[in-house]
Amino acid sequence: MNVRRLVLDVDKAMSRPSIVDIAQALSACSGVEDFNITVTEIDVQTVGMDITIEGRHLDYGKVAAAIESTGAVVHSIDQLVCGERIIERVVRAR
Repeated sequence: MNVRRLVLDVDKAMSRPSIVDIAQALSACSGVEDFNITVTEIDVQTVGMDITIEGRHLDYGKVAAAIESTGAVVHSIDQLVCGERIIERVVRAR
């Protein structure tokens, strides 16, 4: 399966790792072409982030292991896009 985009909900401790540490770990993963790390929440002890990763033939297991090797934790996959091209989500009117 050709995974093209992963959007992950990730938490880290306030002090370590830094976002740069997480970025370096992601850069080392094969298939990762681009990514964006956005801080979404700051608590007394933790920082919540959305990480959007794009590439070709992304391996979720290797991506998650790279993130977790820094000390951060992957809570969930919030979006998964597969195939030969990226299809953006279409919001339906209800």
